[in-house]
This record gives sequence, structure tokens and C-alpha cells, in this order.
Amino acid sequence: MTATLTPPAPARAHRDPNVLRWLGAYTSSMLGDNVFYLALSWAAVQAGTPAQAGLVMAASALPRAVLMLGGGVIADRLGPRRVVIGSDAVRCAAVLAVAALLFLTHPGLWPLALLACVFGTVDAVFMPAVGALPARITGKDQLARVQGLRGLAVRAASVVGAPLGGLGVALGGAPAAFALAGALIALSLPLLLSVRVRDLPAAAEGGVTAWADLKAGLRHVRRHRVLGPLMIAIALGDLGFVAPLNVGLTLLADHRGWGAAGMGWILAGFGTGAGAASLLLAARGRLPRAGLLTGCACTAGAVAVGALGFVPGLAAAVGTALLVGLLTGLSGALCGALLQTQADPAYLGRVTAVAGLVSLGLTPLSLPFAAAATGTFGLGPVYAVSAAVCGLGGLVFLAVPALRRAELPG
Repeated sequence: MTATLTPPAPARAHRDPNVLRWLGAYTSSMLGDNVFYLALSWAAVQAGTPAQAGLVMAASALPRAVLMLGGGVIADRLGPRRVVIGSDAVRCAAVLAVAALLFLTHPGLWPLALLACVFGTVDAVFMPAVGALPARITGKDQLARVQGLRGLAVRAASVVGAPLGGLGVALGGAPAAFALAGALIALSLPLLLSVRVRDLPAAAEGGVTAWADLKAGLRHVRRHRVLGPLMIAIALGDLGFVAPLNVGLTLLADHRGWGAAGMGWILAGFGTGAGAASLLLAARGRLPRAGLLTGCACTAGAVAVGALGFVPGLAAAVGTALLVGLLTGLSGALCGALLQTQADPAYLGRVTAVAGLVSLGLTPLSLPFAAAATGTFGLGPVYAVSAAVCGLGGLVFLAVPALRRAELPG
């Protein structure tokens, strides 16, 4: 009698050395990003007026938005691992070059603006490739956990990156902070080179040209019964969420007399809630009714966003922000996991690019309108309208049957 040997089940994401190497590389790269943007803002303020510094900080947004869809095509054509490695290498070289330039001379704003444009251009390729890479390093049943781990990495990088950047500025000014950012991005390269990727089947629809591939990717999103409405939900959710947690929070803290310290406590509450949501997804993995849960979390999170504009005390604001972070962090992480599991892996770079363009292209438009409306109508109505828009994203999940019934394997 012969025994049949069953191959061992793949390791869960948090125990898979391949996933952990990718996670370490991603965390290091995100840390470098956070230090970079702090160094860029510091150097720009030192070299020019506040208005000029604002233009430098915004210089990366335009190329990132304009080139994002093309970046998705490149990620799918060349392979996401190769694109991520190339992107990090270019960003590292550019940051270290500017660090050396600032150390040797005082060139003014032009190298900072050029560096911001380079970062935005590279981000247009880097972001879709990062979104497409998890499907090539782990099984489909682990993608939800990987998304949760990725969320934890983002939160950790945002918490640790600012103090690291501040330390770099304190020790050696902007050149030292830029050098630190470059070193952190460089650390991701050997880790990425050690990550093993698997080949995926070619896309069922495509062409010999990049333009044909782009059109095929857009058709894949438009015709997919989950991805199409999911993009609408992401757009509405982000459009209603970004303004209250950016310009709205600054105005709220100033209006209530909480100051910068109070705003910091509110942001800490939000970050704690969002981190807990990512941890939950990383631990749980499989969610049979993920679409329904996402819709409920987004709708309840919209109510919490609206309540944030009316709370009178700082303690209540911190508690409300924690709830906002937990609910919107959970819905955001689930949206990312659904993108990973619902899209054909061969289209993941282009699908991620569409999601990034929907979010990064639309949400900044809400900021000037929110600031102007606050001056005219007050904080309460602006938070209420933002909450209503965010809530529409949750209603899309609840109203579209295919989206509501979407599951996350695990």
C-alpha cells in the first residue's frame, strides 16, 4: 500500500519569507518617501517664499496624474518587480544627487522643483507596479492578508518617517535629510532583488502596442461586474473623505482652539483606528461577505466623518477620529483587497492605475472647494456634505448585487 504525499499548504502571508522580504522592501521605500517629502518641504521653505514652496510641493502631482494610466501599461508589460526595482533605483539616484548638490552649493528652488517632477513621474509607474506585485509573490487566498500587511507598513512609515526626517534636518539640514531618504530607498533594492515572483498567464485581450494594451485594460474595468462599480465607490468615498481629514481638520482645530497639539492628537486617533483595521484584515484574511462589510463600514464611516465636524471637545474629537480611522481604514483596505482578488492578474497594473487616477485625480479637487465653502457656510455644513458624498460610496456597495456579494478568499 502506497501513501499519497500531499504537498504542504502555502505559508500564510505573515509567515512567508518571500512576502516578508517584499514587505520589508516596501516599508523601507515608504519610509524614504516620508523622509523625502519632509526634507523637500523644509528645503523649499528655506529657499523661497511660502507660495513658491507650495508650488514645489505640488510639482509632483501633475506628472503623477497625467502619466498614471501609462504607468499601469508599463507595469503589466515589463513585469511589476522589474518596474518597482527600476523606480526605486531612479528615485534613490535623484534624491542623493540633490543631497550632494545642496551640500556643495545653494542652487535655489529649481533642483527641488525638478526633483519633485522626477518623483511624480516615477510614482506614476511605481504605484501601479506596487499594486500588481502581490499577485505574483503569493497565492490568491493570501492577497487580503497582504493588503492588511501593506496597510500596516504605510501606517508605520507615516508614524516613523516624520521623526526620522526631522532628525535628519536637525543634524545636518536638508542635505542630510535627503541623504537619509536616499539611503532608505536604497535599502529596498537588495530586498526586492531577493523576492521571487511567479509568471502569470497572459491577458486574454491585448495588442502589440501600448495604446492597445491601455484600451484593453480600460475595457476590462468597464465590463467587469465588480471592478466598474468599485471604481465609482472608491471615487465617491475618497472625494468625501479627503477634505475633512486635510484642510477641514486644520480649520477645525483652529476654530475650536485646540491648536497644532490637538490636531496631532486627532491624527493619532485616526492613525490608530486605521492601523487596527489593517491588522484585522492581515489576521483574518478570508471574509465571505467582504462587499457587504465594505459598504456597511463605508456608510458608518461617513456618519463618523460628519460627526467630527460637530464635536465640541478634543477628547470626543479624538474618539471620533479613531472611529473614522477604523471604519474608513477597513473599507479602504477591503477596496484594495477586492481590487487584488477580482481583477485578472495580467491586468492588475492597469487596474491599479485606474484606481489611483480615480483617487489622486479627483480628491485634490475637493480641497479648494472645501476651504472656500467653510468660509461661506461654516465647518458643520461642509462636514455634513462631505459625509453625504462619502456615504454614497457605501451605498454603491449596498446597491450593486455583484459588489455586495463579493468575497475575499483566505
